[in-house]
Amino acid sequence: MARVPSAVVAAGGLVGGYGVARWTKKRQLGGAVLAVAGAAAAQQWRARAGSKAAGALSAAYVAAFAGSHPLAKKVGAWPAVFGVAGAVALASWAVADRNA
Repeated sequence: MARVPSAVVAAGGLVGGYGVARWTKKRQLGGAVLAVAGAAAAQQWRARAGSKAAGALSAAYVAAFAGSHPLAKKVGAWPAVFGVAGAVALASWAVADRNA
């Protein structure tokens, strides 16, 4: 079975978490999607790049989630979510996926 790159898992968690929360109108459900994807990505980061890199990427994931809220007030919700998801995906690829 082909492995899904951690960059895709992390970006998918941010986009999917927001999408689920928006479409179901249940923030907790979106948060669950965000958390599960974040945990799966962190596990991949740890296996591929070590604990320090996994910690840094996990912090970036949480910061992206938090940062998307004020950014959304300036550029709109979906552009903000896609922007931070892209940033996390790029960081994830650079640190963990590029050499995998």
